[in-house]
Amino acid sequence: MQAATKTGVDTPVPHNQARNESRGMWLGLVGVAVFSLTLPFTRIAVAELNPAFVAFGRAVVAGLCSLVLLAWMRAPRPDARQLRALIITALGVVVGFPLFSSIAMRHVPAAHGAVVVGLLPLATALFGALRFGERPSAGFWLAALAGSGIVIAFALREGGGSFQPADFALFAAVLTAAMGYAEGGRLAQTMGGQKVIAWALVVSLPVMVPVSVWLGWQYGVTASAPAWLAFAYVSLFSMFIGFFFWYKGLALGGIARVGQVQLLQPFMSLLGAAVIAGEALATSNLLFALAVIVVVAVGRRMAVRR
Repeated sequence: MQAATKTGVDTPVPHNQARNESRGMWLGLVGVAVFSLTLPFTRIAVAELNPAFVAFGRAVVAGLCSLVLLAWMRAPRPDARQLRALIITALGVVVGFPLFSSIAMRHVPAAHGAVVVGLLPLATALFGALRFGERPSAGFWLAALAGSGIVIAFALREGGGSFQPADFALFAAVLTAAMGYAEGGRLAQTMGGQKVIAWALVVSLPVMVPVSVWLGWQYGVTASAPAWLAFAYVSLFSMFIGFFFWYKGLALGGIARVGQVQLLQPFMSLLGAAVIAGEALATSNLLFALAVIVVVAVGRRMAVRR
C-alpha cells in the first residue's frame, strides 16, 4: 500500500507494485488510444443510422464476439456477486455511454464531445473512491481538478461561453461510463479484463438483440460503406477490444491513478476527428493538450492509497 507524505507525493513503493502501476498506465494508454476514435466514428455512423440502433447494435456485435471468446477460453460462469458487478458494468459501458454519446453526436461535432468527455478521469476517480475505498491524496485531487478545469475551460471556449443542450447527454455519458469503468476495473482484479467486458456484453444480449432488431426494422439500416465501417469500429474496438487493455490497466494500476490517463483522450479524439471526420484542428487545441499532459504527469506523482 502506498503512503502519502504531507505534500501528497508518493513515498517509495514495493518494486512489484511500482512495476504493476507502470504497466497499468501503459495498458490504460492503449485503451484510451482505442477509445479516442469512438466519438469521430460514432458521428460518422449516426449521420446515416439511428443513434439508438448504433448504440445497441454495436453491443450485439461485440456480444456475439464475446460468446465465441468465452467458449474458446472455457470461462466459468460468474457467481452471484460477480453477476451483480457485471450488470452495473453493463449499465455503464454497454448501455449508458454508447446511448448518450450517440444521441449527442447527432447534434454536436466530435471535437466538442471529446472535450466534455474529458471529465471522465475525475468522475472515474470519484466512483473508485466512493465505491471501493480508494483514497487519493489532496495533491491527487488538486491535479485531477486542475486537469478537468482545463477541459471544461476548453469546452466553454469552444461553445462560446455556454454549454449546448447536447452537453447534458454527454454529461450523462460521462457519469455512466465512469460507473462502468470503476466497477469493471475492480472486477478485473479477480476475473481478468477480457472476461469482464465479455461477460458484461453477454449479460446484455437478451435485451440488446430484440431492441436492436426492432430499431433496425423501425428506422431502417440503409447506409453507406463509410457509415458501416464506422459502426464496425465502434462495435469491435470501442465496445470490445479496447476494454481488454483498459480494464487490465485499471486492475493493475488502480482505478483513480490509471483513470487519469484518460485526460489525454479528448485531444487524441480531436486529432482523430480532424483526420477521420475532417473537423478543424486549431493550434489552441494543441496548447490545451500540452497543459493537460503536464497535469497528468503531476498527478502521476501523487499518492493513492488502495
